[in-house]
Amino acid sequence: MGLFSKFKEVFNKKETEKIELDEAYDKGLENTRKEFVNELSILGHKYNKVSEEYFDELEDILISADIGVNTVMKFVDRLKARVKKENITDTKYLQEVIVDELFIIYVSGESLSDKININNEGPTVILMVGVNGVGKTTTIAKLAYKYTQSGKKVMLIAGDTFRAGAVPQLEEWAKKTNSLFYGKSNTDPAGVIYDGLIKAKEENVDIVLIDTAGRLQNKVNLMKELEKINKVIGTHINGAPHETLLVIDAATGQNGILQAESFKEITNITGIVLTKLDGSAKGGIVLAIKESVNIPVKFVGLGEKMEDLKPFDIESYIYGLFKDMINDGK
Repeated sequence: MGLFSKFKEVFNKKETEKIELDEAYDKGLENTRKEFVNELSILGHKYNKVSEEYFDELEDILISADIGVNTVMKFVDRLKARVKKENITDTKYLQEVIVDELFIIYVSGESLSDKININNEGPTVILMVGVNGVGKTTTIAKLAYKYTQSGKKVMLIAGDTFRAGAVPQLEEWAKKTNSLFYGKSNTDPAGVIYDGLIKAKEENVDIVLIDTAGRLQNKVNLMKELEKINKVIGTHINGAPHETLLVIDAATGQNGILQAESFKEITNITGIVLTKLDGSAKGGIVLAIKESVNIPVKFVGLGEKMEDLKPFDIESYIYGLFKDMINDGK
């Protein structure tokens, strides 16, 4: 049984929590699905038989979904090899194979965990990085909301100390999410984080979310700043930061991949938060990130509400992308 067939079985036997997650992905990936899957369906009607012309147009469709040129080329090569091996000629069946192979792209190779590494002894420290304008501060607020709603004691620390308005903005989000807050403007970020972590341990905080500056223009300076911050955090809490999450705006497409590559050079990124996925028709960026930088996507933004930041789930993602095809013929 192929993965596509397994998907059909799985999606008929959902638990309530999984159904809710799938509905969020269904709604959040609507823009991508409309363009991407519709184009695939049109392609299937245009060509009854698999041909080079079919593959040429398929490449264009995949690239337009922002899966990335290199990823697409590798993917199409794998697809051609499978077509040859299994003697596939029918384009409708090939659509099912495409779903299989896109799933395999994400789950194959090194096993990537999409779960947050929780510290069992003391606070779990999550360092948030990313360029300005990608929704980093809002993402921190949504994570704070997620954890406070689940009964965790959360603290936000403002490590973006020099950007005008950054500290009071984060403090306001702390109030709105019932989180503790520590921050000072126009001072050394590492010093603020040092003092904030002392307070976090005194207050027996469960989750510490640390904001950082979003400057990427001067990699050397940012690298030094993050190195200093990491050293301070590690001195206070053993094994911390337990996560360093890079926030990327899905709408920036391939520019987001470049940001991931740049930050990976600067510091140890353990996961990616992909914001504004619902506002983009380029949901394929999830696959491009895996192929390009091999960093797991841990959360995706599927709407503007606080509860619309969802843990990444590859099955729900594939379902949200291909729901119409998966449900077709049920």
